[in-house]
Amino acid sequence: MKILFYSSKRYEEPYLINANSNHYEIKFIRESLNINTAVLSEGFDAISVFANDDASADVIRILKKNNVRFIAIRAAGYDNTDIAKAAEFNIKVANVPDYSPEGIA
Repeated sequence: MKILFYSSKRYEEPYLINANSNHYEIKFIRESLNINTAVLSEGFDAISVFANDDASADVIRILKKNNVRFIAIRAAGYDNTDIAKAAEFNIKVANVPDYSPEGIA
């Protein structure tokens, strides 16, 4: 499986690499997901996005065209993702279920 991380931050990459344990081919890019950068998902099975990325219906259409099958949101919120359109295209979506109360000030 190949995973593209949009909006990646340098500080999170070592943790994601370590958690991956070389199971998947992963790539990090600084660009956020939007209508113009969705084409970068070509050749990837899954993408990971952050809170300010745009996974609206038009973007989801491009992801489907590129055969993306999974969106992992690195945040608890998912209002930036058209869940209904993703479901229509059989793209699975997951988000962070909750934040640690000690981790948020």
